[in-house]
Amino acid sequence: MRTHWTLLCTAVLLGLLTNAPAKADDYPARAITIVVSLAAGSGMDAIARLYADKLSEAFGKPVIVENKPGAATTLAANQVAKAPPDGYTLVVLTSIALSINPTLFKQLNYDPQDFTPISLYVKSPFILVIDPSLPAKMLSEFAELARHARPPLSYASIGAGSVQHMSMEFAKKRLGFDATHVPYRATPQSVTDLMGGHVAASFLEAGLSMPLIKEGKLRALAVSSAQRLPLLPDVPPFAEAAGAADYEGVSWHMLLVPAKTPQPIVDRLYAEMKRIMQAPEMRAKIAALGLIPNDSPSIEEMRSYIQSEHLKWGAMVKQLGLEGSQ
Repeated sequence: MRTHWTLLCTAVLLGLLTNAPAKADDYPARAITIVVSLAAGSGMDAIARLYADKLSEAFGKPVIVENKPGAATTLAANQVAKAPPDGYTLVVLTSIALSINPTLFKQLNYDPQDFTPISLYVKSPFILVIDPSLPAKMLSEFAELARHARPPLSYASIGAGSVQHMSMEFAKKRLGFDATHVPYRATPQSVTDLMGGHVAASFLEAGLSMPLIKEGKLRALAVSSAQRLPLLPDVPPFAEAAGAADYEGVSWHMLLVPAKTPQPIVDRLYAEMKRIMQAPEMRAKIAALGLIPNDSPSIEEMRSYIQSEHLKWGAMVKQLGLEGSQ
């Protein structure tokens, strides 16, 4: 009887060990999927595919990029928040998903706490551009022009609650001018209307706007990052041009896994991404896209950063009367 009981306990223990979370040494045993919350061809997509290849080389397993854009990045966030926490499904999200949507949306099917951050590897600045037919050559001149414009000048964004929308609202408050918000469903149409003089200004992604700036189809007044962009060295940061030293209005790219992913797997992913994204060739490719490579902080520091961005942008959403509007 005692022998039978011993064998039963041994079998149960072996079963528990078999179902225990995988160790870093055993991971990965199959393909990994990275869900990208923006469309194929975007800067986020291009970078994700670069480091997916590097992760695949390091792990000896396929790393597949799956694009799931739409619904202000909530589609991708929802999918991965509900995925098994086993390290085989990751997601790339931005400040929209983790810092703006929790205040903007009346109800979300995910919470920022549903994720564990792996890498905060890119900051994505915006460039304040205007219709080049306007006489303003500097931010101060544009603000003065806007103060006296009747009817008010208009500006484009990709929608209420977007970082671009809130960045312009910040500019209006800081510089004391008025401008009418014109939300667009897609950036290309807003750019066409901006070049055609149908709207006066917009904050646009650097990678999209830089070729148009160099061709003279748009005029750049300021960048939203804290530092100048190497590809546009003559365009000042908004903080410098507006005298707002603490201002930084950027989006960012963060790779995350579902919460409760085993710590050994989290640690291995963190270490591999740290190594990959610190490589000079990777940083050069990121900069060439008009983005700013970021030396990812620790996991706890990333959690704190998400919270600080949530407080900053959540407060702006409330000031604009947009809380729970989506």
